Amino acid sequence: MVQVELTELPGVLLLTPRRFGDDRGFFSEVYNREVMAAHGVDVPFVQDNHSLSRQVGVVRGLHFQAPPHAQDKLVRVGAGRVKDVAVDIRRGSPHYGKWVAVELSAEVGNQLFIPKGFLHGFSVLEPDSELLYKCSDYYAPECDGAVRFDDPDLDIDWGVDPAAAILSAKDAAAPLLKDFDSPFVYED
Repeated sequence: MVQVELTELPGVLLLTPRRFGDDRGFFSEVYNREVMAAHGVDVPFVQDNHSLSRQVGVVRGLHFQAPPHAQDKLVRVGAGRVKDVAVDIRRGSPHYGKWVAVELSAEVGNQLFIPKGFLHGFSVLEPDSELLYKCSDYYAPECDGAVRFDDPDLDIDWGVDPAAAILSAKDAAAPLLKDFDSPFVYED
C-alpha cells in the first residue's frame, strides 16, 4: 500500500510507501507498477539512477531532458535527507514557473513523482545523502538541459544558503528561466 498526496502542481505526486518494521529493521515495497497505475501513474520506467552528495549545501539542478527523450521521474532518498524541487516549464501551463518543494528522507521513505515538462533539482540537507530515481527514458546528452537554481523569478526555498551552494560548472552556468526557451508545451 502507498499513501498518495497531491501537490500544488497537478501531476506532481508525493508518495509514501508503507513500511513493515520490527527489531531487525523494515521492509517496504517502494515500487509496484500496478499500484502506481491505480493512482494514475502508469509509466514504463527504463533506467534507475543513483547519486551521492557528500556535503550539506550541494545543489543539483534544476535539470530536464527535452523531447524526444523527456523523462518522468520517481525520486526517493536511500540515505540522508534532501529538499526535492519540481518546477513546471510547460509553455502555456497555468502553473508555468511555479514550483513545489518537499523534504525526502531515508527515514520516512517518501518519494516524489515528477512528470515530463518539469524541472527537477534537490539540495542536500544531511551529509552523504543518496538520491535514487527511476526514469521513463534513457539518458540522452543531446537532450540534457538546466535552468539556474537560484533564479530570482522562481525564488525557491532550497533550505540551504544559495550563496554558499555547492554546484557543478554546468549548473552554475545555467540560464535564467526568462532566458530559457522551453521545449515543453502544456496539454490540458
